[in-house]
Amino acid sequence: MKSKITYYLIATVVIFAGAVGYVLFTNNPFVEKEVVKPLTESWEKAIPNQEVPVGLVDLKSESCGTCHTEYYEEWQYSTHSHAWTDKQFQAELSKDSSPFLCINCHIPLQNQQEFIVTGLVNGDIYRPVKETNPKFDKKLQMEGINCASCHVRDGQIIGAFETDLAPHPVKVDPIHLSETMCISCHNANAVVTPTLACTFETGDEWKAGPYFGKKNCVNCHMPEVKRSLAAGYPEREGHRHWFAGSGIPKEKGAKTKVMNGLAFYPELPKQLVKFTDSLEYEIGLKNEYAGHRMPSGDPERFVLINFKLKDAKNKLIAEDTGRIGEKWQWYPTAKKLSDNNLYPDEVRKFKFAHLPKEKGKYKLEVEVTKHRMDEETAKYNGLDDSYPLFISVFKEKYEFEVK
Repeated sequence: MKSKITYYLIATVVIFAGAVGYVLFTNNPFVEKEVVKPLTESWEKAIPNQEVPVGLVDLKSESCGTCHTEYYEEWQYSTHSHAWTDKQFQAELSKDSSPFLCINCHIPLQNQQEFIVTGLVNGDIYRPVKETNPKFDKKLQMEGINCASCHVRDGQIIGAFETDLAPHPVKVDPIHLSETMCISCHNANAVVTPTLACTFETGDEWKAGPYFGKKNCVNCHMPEVKRSLAAGYPEREGHRHWFAGSGIPKEKGAKTKVMNGLAFYPELPKQLVKFTDSLEYEIGLKNEYAGHRMPSGDPERFVLINFKLKDAKNKLIAEDTGRIGEKWQWYPTAKKLSDNNLYPDEVRKFKFAHLPKEKGKYKLEVEVTKHRMDEETAKYNGLDDSYPLFISVFKEKYEFEVK
């Protein structure tokens, strides 16, 4: 009997203690209550699920290409088409520090995303409230930034002009297809966490530059061309859809289009140099064609100016390197350490000087390369040789003799 009383007494104490603990916990001013807060920033949201417009079979670019052949072929040259499959992006996405919102620029359509995010627990980007997306399309996801990303809204195709010939509904909305669309992703600038900064400021650079109000993203990256929209249709003024940029391919052998904003102004060295003279060579790099800074976009991009002096036996005698780009500290906090990116129309000169110690024939090799990232970053992200890190945009050899 005594053991039963003891048992009931202990059980009562435990239940009472639990109840008191629960009350104290739920009313403790020092314990943060869990509240689901709505998404407020544009980069936190995807474009809501879109219905397939009447006359189309689905939202895939591959399907659009059955009629709009040239447009589809050009899009395949673009980095937009690799936005999701890009190995660097996938490496970044796999990290624990990568929040859900990074995908909203790389696969902007909700139809491309496996989950719908409806809010954030206590506003924490690492605690999104998710629900399964019934309209998720894996094949559509693989296309990254595709035709529908820009051209499909509310069951209609967004176009720049009216036509009765299209087999699908068309809504004219030139504002939607203006630089406003480009800047929605290419001007994502925010400190997300102390160690994570999204710093794509191309839109701000353009607005602060000399071409604002005169030329925009479309003028340069989607040059005008006169052609038919599809086979059998009349010709009209339109735009290229390869979105030419840095031109660094996302994988070896991938099709790409280079739009080089730099112009090069080399000052040729003397062909005959006296033994007592120093060899001097200078090259000017001018941001002549871009309406934004160079490089722009990803802060890990940079430009190298490489000088190599070799003798008649191809032995390296001297070398030097110049650099244009930002330098960042990412840990323990994200912080820009330096920035010497070129402003629009800015010229920067790089000089190589060397006094040869022996007479003979020499060769000076000068090369300018554009880089996506350095080798250390590529190694950190587990990227191998199948992922190109740079391309050459200027390469010259100068031969001379020292007497």
